[in-house]
Amino acid sequence: MPVAAPPTGRWLAGAALIGGVPAIALLLLLLGEAVDPAPGLLALGATVLAALTVARIWLGNLGSLAAALRQAAEGGGMVPELAGPLLLPSVADVAEVARRVARALQSRTEQVSRLRQADEAIIERLPDPLVVLDADGAPLRANAEARALFGAAPGSAGDLAALLRHPALAEAVSAALSGGQPQRADLALPVPVPRDLRVHAVPMDPPLGDGGRLLLVLSDRTRDRAVERMRADFVANASHELRTPLASLIGFIETLRGPAVDDREASARFLGIMAEQADRMRRLIDDLLGLSRIEITEHQPPTGRVDLGALAAAEVEAMAPVLATRSARVALEAPAGLVATPADAGQLAQVLRNLLENAVRYGREGGTIRLSVAPAEETVPPRWPARPGLVLTVADDGPGIPRQHLPRLTERFYRVDRGRGRNAGGTGLGLAIVKHIVNRHRGQLLIESEEGVGSTFRVWLPADAGGGAAD
Repeated sequence: MPVAAPPTGRWLAGAALIGGVPAIALLLLLLGEAVDPAPGLLALGATVLAALTVARIWLGNLGSLAAALRQAAEGGGMVPELAGPLLLPSVADVAEVARRVARALQSRTEQVSRLRQADEAIIERLPDPLVVLDADGAPLRANAEARALFGAAPGSAGDLAALLRHPALAEAVSAALSGGQPQRADLALPVPVPRDLRVHAVPMDPPLGDGGRLLLVLSDRTRDRAVERMRADFVANASHELRTPLASLIGFIETLRGPAVDDREASARFLGIMAEQADRMRRLIDDLLGLSRIEITEHQPPTGRVDLGALAAAEVEAMAPVLATRSARVALEAPAGLVATPADAGQLAQVLRNLLENAVRYGREGGTIRLSVAPAEETVPPRWPARPGLVLTVADDGPGIPRQHLPRLTERFYRVDRGRGRNAGGTGLGLAIVKHIVNRHRGQLLIESEEGVGSTFRVWLPADAGGGAAD
């Protein structure tokens, strides 16, 4: 590092400090005529010149050392070697000590950085959702599992307002921060889908590298609770809905064993009815199991991308035999390239299938079913979320549904006309399955109907910006 030129005032002051005493002594000797004027003036000039030179070099050395230390303190690395003449050996000694201190500080800084990175890596890779709060209870960051749970972007804690506002959690956080002891809280969050969480609030003393004072470790118990409900619901629903077809089967079997044992015509007719009832029981069990599986994963949003237009066209083609039974046709308006995301292709195919089957069963025989997929901003009514999305519409021209029944259509086994529903082959679970799949996709289901005109089912699903167009 070159020797820096000192400011003029400081240079003159340094020169006066170094050569002031001998210069004054020479001046007094000259004034007292103790020395000859010529040699005395020469000595005085040499003294002043030497003082100025030494002061310049000395202050330059100190300025270079100060600049080097400042550079190291500001994160510029090690203290560099001092270039140029070093008048004072002590300056070189100080520079060497400063280099050693800087090396120790740099090593310690690197160690702290590695520890902080390890801390962040451990939190990020934990299998359970974890949120870090500061001393005021505000979220600092969340790991990958927590971001997936709350739909947050990497590097942020996401929208945790609903979680942190929960009275039980707020009380646990306050107690953990004030008392320094771990706390536990059981929470039930109703939105965006019902969740059951157990939260452990663990205070950190000393705090984490980013100032985190409290860890919220979340255990998602939604699946376990759903499995418990599934078992209870399956037993209750199966025992109720299977009772009628099972009683029919038992009655026909008893008849075939008794009075109709030799009646071929009655046997053929009864066996046909028994086959229908057995098939109804199979469909009912399949739908119950399918609905239970959907409910178990309803709190976990899907992760894929689905071309909804292409999927609709494929489902219409697969439904051809069912459409033929009622001489119905589908008017399809679903251009390819409209992509729903995040989405599950299998479950959205099930939504399409159930809505189309519903339209075939309860629509007009020989009628037309209108199926369309379009960006949300191009559809009516404009009651959809503000973010980009697609709207899937299935409309029939059947007798319609009375208004008082619309709010209950997605309930399990709810039928507007029970006799007609069973005769049409429905299990009463189709719309319940649709509702839970739409909930898992964070979508919306809208049902409208006018008696004598028909019914319209609209499903809003999230999509990329630009109407969900494929890349």
